[in-house]
Amino acid sequence: QVQLVESGGGLVQAGGSLRLSCAASGRTFSSNVMGWFRQSPEKEREFVAAINWNRYNAYYLDSVKGRFTISRDNAKNTVYLQMNSLKPEDTAVYYCAADNFPYGSIRYHVREYDYWGQGTQVTVSS
Repeated sequence: QVQLVESGGGLVQAGGSLRLSCAASGRTFSSNVMGWFRQSPEKEREFVAAINWNRYNAYYLDSVKGRFTISRDNAKNTVYLQMNSLKPEDTAVYYCAADNFPYGSIRYHVREYDYWGQGTQVTVSS
């Protein structure tokens, strides 16, 4: 059974940092795009960041560029999201996702991902 399990969420003050982790099990995703999305109440799930299989290409939502960094450790089948200079508007449930197409290009849309974690809550207080 394929599972993606996020961890590292929590409550932090504005300006603080959190590091999210997403550990995959059940299969390897070393040749797949992995991404992070977020969803706040009454909003659609939105793309935050994604990284391709060889770690050379990473893309970000404009509002998080320069503050968030996505990375991956293929040996550990894990993807990370380092979040710095957090703002209250970053408050959301954060989900990691993986596609099922090896060596593909970056994916930006929810429908392009095949596997999802259960989400981890990030709350940024002002």
